[in-house]
Amino acid sequence: MKRTITTVLAALAAGTLVAGCGGGGPSAGGGKISDNKIVLGVLTDLSGVYADLAGPHSVDAVKMAVDDFKKKYGGKAVTKDIEVVQADHQNKPEVANTQAREMYERKGADALFDVPTSSAALAVQTVAGQEKKLYFNTGAATTELAGKTCNPYTYEWAYDAYMLAHGTGTKVTEQGGKRWYTIYPDYAFGQDMQAKFESAIKAAGGTVVGKDPTPFPSDNFSTFLLKAKGMKPAPDVLGALQAGGDLANVVKQYQQFKLKDQGIKLAIGLLFDTDIKAIGADKLAGTMFTTAWFWGLDAQARGWADRFKARTGVRPTFVQAADYSAASHYLEAVQKAGTDKSEAVSKQLNGQHFSDFFARDATIRAEDHRVVHDAYLAQVKDPKKATEDGDYTQLVETIPADRAFDKPSADCHMS
Repeated sequence: MKRTITTVLAALAAGTLVAGCGGGGPSAGGGKISDNKIVLGVLTDLSGVYADLAGPHSVDAVKMAVDDFKKKYGGKAVTKDIEVVQADHQNKPEVANTQAREMYERKGADALFDVPTSSAALAVQTVAGQEKKLYFNTGAATTELAGKTCNPYTYEWAYDAYMLAHGTGTKVTEQGGKRWYTIYPDYAFGQDMQAKFESAIKAAGGTVVGKDPTPFPSDNFSTFLLKAKGMKPAPDVLGALQAGGDLANVVKQYQQFKLKDQGIKLAIGLLFDTDIKAIGADKLAGTMFTTAWFWGLDAQARGWADRFKARTGVRPTFVQAADYSAASHYLEAVQKAGTDKSEAVSKQLNGQHFSDFFARDATIRAEDHRVVHDAYLAQVKDPKKATEDGDYTQLVETIPADRAFDKPSADCHMS
């Protein structure tokens, strides 16, 4: 029977329907489940600078996806035995490499999720290719994952540096911020962000008058902020391309050194609600940023976020929302394929067009495994306009999927 539009919308608002995945039973693909069990691994930052935006609550998001999958299919599920395991990569690529191998080989993980920190994500991608097991990146922004290092086992689900730069970098430059001084963390994420922001700024008619890598992680950015303050003429914009705890330190010190009083605006490359809470919405009010999703986007997003908050006590970040979305689509693809064999699951995913509570007008590109979807240019709300605790973000404009992400890279060869 065909569902009515009302039923479909209700399911989407609840966060339980994965559009376009179908509802095949255990025998749909004529395959089987290895060890009669599906294992989902969440490899994340459980205690460092990215623990709030991903971390333990990313594990909760994947567990929610498992619970909803079991409720949806009951006895018709491809297997009743689905386990979620977790590990801390400590934001170190060598640790991520070891933990990914441990999860695939010893814990039997069929797919890994999350992995904030681009250097760690690149390490996990290499292991996924060697093990021929799936990896769904939601936490790292480097475009290399769907570019020169791409492989058939890695999916880019949430965002990347191109999306961030061509939203914020373009808009701030068009609004008069022509001369930029950028600081970026000295590892894969920051290096890619710097390159993508500089490209977007130049395309919009601006210029980067200075750029410096900063230690990662760090709690002291005074050298770089004083350099910006002493530049003659002063830059129009300080582009802070850090994330998580490092970003909070940059913003606090930007205010401490009173760069705004010198006419140096602050532009932020990547911002999460957890950052806004840590820094203070009053201190960031009016700041523009680009995001893959935010919980107050609309009723559909809020419906899932309400369920997440009821479970965890906090509102989700877009990384955590993406973890749920990716895990749900993975499980649906396994259900349809009737097997957890990576190649069979990928066949179900590749080329799929869908919209769920997280990704709107989304397509899983077969060419590079990038999930292309709408993105959002947003602004930090004046706290006086907030309707509840944690209501930090207001939509400025929607960036359509076909403009939000770059075209497939010529460097990506799926072989």
